[in-house]
Amino acid sequence: MHSAVLLIEFGAIILALGLLGRFAGRFQFSPIPLYLLAGLAFGTGGLLPLGTSEDFVAIGAEIGVILLLLMLGLEYTASDLVSNLKTQYPAGIVDCALNALPGAAAALLMGWGPVAAVVLAGVTWISSSGVIAKVLGDLGRLGNRETPVILSILVLEDLAMAVYLPIITALLAGVGLAAGSLTLAIALGAAGLVLFVAVRYGRVISRFVSSDDPEKLLLVVLGLTILVAGIAQQLQVSAAVGAFLVGIALSGEVAEGAHSLLAPLRDLFAAVFFVFFGLHTDPASIPPVLLPALALAVLTACTKIATGYWAARRAGISVKGRWRAGGALVARGEFSIVIAGLAVPAGIEPSLGPLATAYVLILVVIGPLTARYAEPFAALAGRVSGRGKAGDSGAPPQDPAPVPEESGQVARHGRDA
Repeated sequence: MHSAVLLIEFGAIILALGLLGRFAGRFQFSPIPLYLLAGLAFGTGGLLPLGTSEDFVAIGAEIGVILLLLMLGLEYTASDLVSNLKTQYPAGIVDCALNALPGAAAALLMGWGPVAAVVLAGVTWISSSGVIAKVLGDLGRLGNRETPVILSILVLEDLAMAVYLPIITALLAGVGLAAGSLTLAIALGAAGLVLFVAVRYGRVISRFVSSDDPEKLLLVVLGLTILVAGIAQQLQVSAAVGAFLVGIALSGEVAEGAHSLLAPLRDLFAAVFFVFFGLHTDPASIPPVLLPALALAVLTACTKIATGYWAARRAGISVKGRWRAGGALVARGEFSIVIAGLAVPAGIEPSLGPLATAYVLILVVIGPLTARYAEPFAALAGRVSGRGKAGDSGAPPQDPAPVPEESGQVARHGRDA
């Protein structure tokens, strides 16, 4: 009887997610807010609370986080990351300063304490690469000159996750300064070692994992990822970081094959993760934090636009392209929820989960709108103020130019949405 109820509940969840995904696809927007709302509906205080299947959903959610980070690592080679780090690090510093600090300041102003401030800084910092990639594809901007700038910022944010996640894992575990420093040192050492080995011996690793049989390739890559993630979590480094490093270490045909095989699994378990996060958020707890979430969303939407504008200007992109780059970066999504999801079970601040949920719901809806309308709105504002069109500046207008390698990476990101 117990197993029958579990199957009924879990089957109903998967069916509902599939229908919600189809609904979102029909209207061409991200299904993430619908998955979160489904979790709110089935969770504590919702319309139909789950009972038997919640533990099973929790395991699926953990696998979802691991697969999200694995697939993220598969998007990049180690040489891509090293190259972006060397050439684009100023944009990464500006991105962190403008978008992480508002979250940290908001947490401190609300009296949540330093640990919650570090967590909320990550929630407001990291853009949603999946939503952004889908929007760029829908708008036909994959070949625009500002697209590599957008991609570089996303890559730097993803690389920063390898450092950031161990920090908050140590803080949430409540370990002392010495133990926390050791955890961070282990994470940095592991990341540096993996990058070095991937650059020097990536082909050897890929040949070892490679198989012409899709079934064997899937089992080896998935088994290796979960094993490394478990070891990383045992060392309090974060399972997500371990999965990310496995993805970086694989390259070439192996990475492409693993990506196509694991994408459906990633989509399934990532959807379960969003539902699980919603399950642990009481809908009644959202209205009290709705106003702070809205204020923080508006502020960090502006700071993301400023980040993209500055980075595109540094790259020599015309004014119109700068506004497009800034507007495209606004959406937050999967990794903001991943970060908040690490903090909610630790119980550091009861309002953190509801605020993160409301914040992501707002920006995952606003993000596609700013991507589409930031540039024409800036042009209109310029004409109204008498300064002329937004594109009229010292820099000559630049026509879209193809960027085959980068656009391929962005296109793969589109499956995160």
